Amino acid sequence: MRIADVESKVVRAAHYVRVITEEGKVGIGQSGCWAYPHAVDSVINAFRHYLRGKDARAIEHHWNHLYRMGPFRGAVLTSAVSAIDIALWDLAGQRLNAPIYELLGGPTRERIRLHLLLGGSTTDELLQAAAEAVSLGFTAVKFDPLPSNVQDLSARNLLAAATESADAVRSAVGPDVDIIFELHRKLSPLQAPQVMNALLRFDPLFIEDPIQIDSLSQQSAVARNHNGPIGGGERLHTIWEFSDLLELGGAQYVRPDLGTGGGISHVRKIAAIAEAHHSVLVTHNCLGPILTAAAAHVDAAIPNALVQEYSLVDEQITASGAVDTGFTRDGGWLTLSDRPGLGVNVDWDSIPEVDLVGREIHDIPLRADGSVAYAV
Repeated sequence: MRIADVESKVVRAAHYVRVITEEGKVGIGQSGCWAYPHAVDSVINAFRHYLRGKDARAIEHHWNHLYRMGPFRGAVLTSAVSAIDIALWDLAGQRLNAPIYELLGGPTRERIRLHLLLGGSTTDELLQAAAEAVSLGFTAVKFDPLPSNVQDLSARNLLAAATESADAVRSAVGPDVDIIFELHRKLSPLQAPQVMNALLRFDPLFIEDPIQIDSLSQQSAVARNHNGPIGGGERLHTIWEFSDLLELGGAQYVRPDLGTGGGISHVRKIAAIAEAHHSVLVTHNCLGPILTAAAAHVDAAIPNALVQEYSLVDEQITASGAVDTGFTRDGGWLTLSDRPGLGVNVDWDSIPEVDLVGREIHDIPLRADGSVAYAV
């Protein structure tokens, strides 16, 4: 099975690839670097010259070649590698007439638990979204309890705003639904402990990404000095970063994204590293049903998956008819696909434009003095 061509496509913040074999088989993949999809598209163009004519079965070999052929690293590169890797696994499953998770060792679970990413920025919006999540059958939800002007609030008002939102959602979902606090890297290492300690009384499943991800040592220090569970890793890209984070005493829950963390091949290795540290995988996932399917194949095959992130954007995309996936939601769970390969059918020319990330790339918060809030 040799590769005839590689096609790449950007649809707003989303980037997709398809790898086409000489026999006419098509493997679908997607990257996750939503801030720079055109840059990922350019890297795919560089990959194309290498991949044409190659054996599509040599997935691990191609992963290493693509990652190592230039002496530069980062999210754009690993996102391009991720998309190709997912597409090659899709082809492998089609060739062997088996779902990808069977090729990874077979299912370890009968279904995959989901946590719903709640929309809304005000308390009223969060309450409405939380009530809808419960009515849909979700047993876990995730939301950001911090207000949009967090960078300009006094310490006292910051704590008050965060706990008000947390209290409202906890009251709305009740004791039987897990809540996850997504702090979106908005706090400094000095602010984070105070806010996180205040949120612990709402019994979160974990608190995610309290600080910027520039320093692994600082992320680990925050985790070591906190009494509750922390999750992180959606902005990390390799087994070496995750290994260092866990060796330093990092996040109890690791959160790689299949679209930036090296695809199925590499995230499977990240899961094994986490398992060796008695850590649990909680895949980051907010960019649509193709990456949901890729994450679900990994979650289905590993012993240490806890709960997979899910967005209702998936259903907006599948409702368009352009994407059809074998993984279907049943309440707050994904049923396993029995389709070969990734189990996703795509109308390449009709993938809809949807709002995946909620902001333009240049739209980041500034402090009242005009400085960039994300700088610390």
